[in-house]
Amino acid sequence: MHIPHIPVLFQETLEAFADINEGYIIDCTTGFGGHSNGLLEKYENINLICNDQDDEALAFSGKRLEKYSDRVTFNKGNFEHVFEKFKDYEIKGILADIGVSSLQLDKLERGFGFESETLDMRMNQDASLDASVVVNTYSQSELERVFKEYGEVREYKKVASIIVNNRPFSSAKELSTFLSKKMSKGKIHPATLPFQGIRIEVNDELGVLERLFDSIEASKPRNCIVAIISFHSLEDRIVKNYFKKWTKSCICPPGVFRCECGNDHSLGKVITRKPIIPTKEEITQNPRSRSSKLRIFKFD
Repeated sequence: MHIPHIPVLFQETLEAFADINEGYIIDCTTGFGGHSNGLLEKYENINLICNDQDDEALAFSGKRLEKYSDRVTFNKGNFEHVFEKFKDYEIKGILADIGVSSLQLDKLERGFGFESETLDMRMNQDASLDASVVVNTYSQSELERVFKEYGEVREYKKVASIIVNNRPFSSAKELSTFLSKKMSKGKIHPATLPFQGIRIEVNDELGVLERLFDSIEASKPRNCIVAIISFHSLEDRIVKNYFKKWTKSCICPPGVFRCECGNDHSLGKVITRKPIIPTKEEITQNPRSRSSKLRIFKFD
């Protein structure tokens, strides 16, 4: 079976779950099944819940992991719901490799790439909102919000304005070509950050991540490892802030003279004081790993 994908921070991710001897690990974003396959191969006593909202990903990973069928449960859905759905299982690990997958990036018909003849960017192809709606119908102020908050585009007002004044755009290729002519040149393609903003808006990526964390926090799973791989600062900030929140023992509001909450609210500890990042060797082998960061938390 041809595997057209190299999972990022592969060995580091497997090691994150080294102390788990039984129960289930949820792979929230199974994709091509790279991390899942490694976990099943390395840890013979664990079971996996393999989740993805992409039908193509589930079909591919279903074939790839067929030899482990007695230890794998597949689930289609957005990962914001997966922990809540399986919270009654003996969950000992949660893995999320968040952001757009290689499967989606590499298939031009999905509309994520600069050369794509479509303008889509939906991770879940059953969703109603796509990139064409954002680009061609959002008001200028709405586009400014998308590019500023999600794309972190310095020229967010200019980008929103030129899009509104030159639309409609029928494809990602048309839009990326247009932006490359109109925007300042830098180290990365001029369309990179605007495309990031559009993609995050289409898939509500930051909201989904926050809701996953909220569902985990509500259940407070015992002796559970949470490992999150992020690819840009917006995602990483959410991960870091939740992990910090979960370590707090005192949750009294600021300004309280004396602790009144009992000072016993810590849910566990952060395993990675600094995020784990790829080696130079990994970046050379897999350039897409360049911006990846792995953070790990352990619930008591």
